[in-house]
Amino acid sequence: MKKKLICCFCILLVGGILLWLAQLLVVPKYMTSNREGALVGEYYSHAGANDVLFLGDCEVYESFTPPTLWEEYGITSYVRGTPQQLIWQSYYLLEDTLRYETPKAVVFNVYAMRYGEPQNEAYNRITLDGMELSPVKLRAVLASMTEEESLTSYLFPLLRFHSRWKELGAEDFRYLLERDHVSHNGYLMQTGVSPMEAQIAGTPLMDYAIPEICWDYLNRMRDLCREKGIELILVKAPTNFWKYYWYDEWEEQIVSYAEEHQLSYYNFIPLAEEIGLDWSVDTYDGGAHLNVTGAEKLTSYFGAILREDHGIADRRGEEALLLAWNEKTERYRWEKTEATHE
Repeated sequence: MKKKLICCFCILLVGGILLWLAQLLVVPKYMTSNREGALVGEYYSHAGANDVLFLGDCEVYESFTPPTLWEEYGITSYVRGTPQQLIWQSYYLLEDTLRYETPKAVVFNVYAMRYGEPQNEAYNRITLDGMELSPVKLRAVLASMTEEESLTSYLFPLLRFHSRWKELGAEDFRYLLERDHVSHNGYLMQTGVSPMEAQIAGTPLMDYAIPEICWDYLNRMRDLCREKGIELILVKAPTNFWKYYWYDEWEEQIVSYAEEHQLSYYNFIPLAEEIGLDWSVDTYDGGAHLNVTGAEKLTSYFGAILREDHGIADRRGEEALLLAWNEKTERYRWEKTEATHE
């Protein structure tokens, strides 16, 4: 009887290991394409001692460079941004971050306030699959799922991606157990240059009201920050491309909210010239997003604000941090140099 139990246990154990390896094999790796999908998962090896946390969509992970904040101001930071990150996802990523550390300031990019309902599975996956399994992740998934999605497919990604075996390539085997870092504390570097040809206004909308669910989650974010002694700062990145236009009507609502709740809000769109942005060289996609030179200019400008107006300390005098960030900035400079000379 005892031998049978041991045999059954071994069979179950081996079967479990094989299923786990199969799942690791078929899930997307996001190493050479769709690299944005690797951003959320990379955070956990950098958690701790980050004084500034950035939350939001592509306007944060392509606009703010933590190595620049460190080199110029000694500010430690991490960008937990993903494509089309919805505000409830930002909120739960904040909750997730607080499991590991408590930053001095949370910087939230307000463009996501335009979306009042889940968008599509592809963007959900990019944000949610990389989160470590926890009650926070479960709440994030439940808040984000479209009608066609299921909770079990997030708990067991093998159920969703099992058909990928037909598409498996060398990358899937190379990164089966360990993956490279594609970002720099959450910043995804873009070195290409594609000038903005002309500024085109957005198409008029039927309704400019920001959805109630967005205000609800912004209130939750504000309350959680207050409870933890964190300063919440609202920003709008300086990009204002016609496809992602920031309407004056939205701006008025954000300004009113910030004034009512005594929050700092920085709209960098009208400050582009003061920041030093040149739309002929500082964007890689015609003005929709910043490239690395544009991101460094914006980060340098905002770093002064974080230091002078929000009291974020210079920590370059801490030896352990200095060693860690010297390594980060060296890798950042190497990638920038290599990409520039390609």
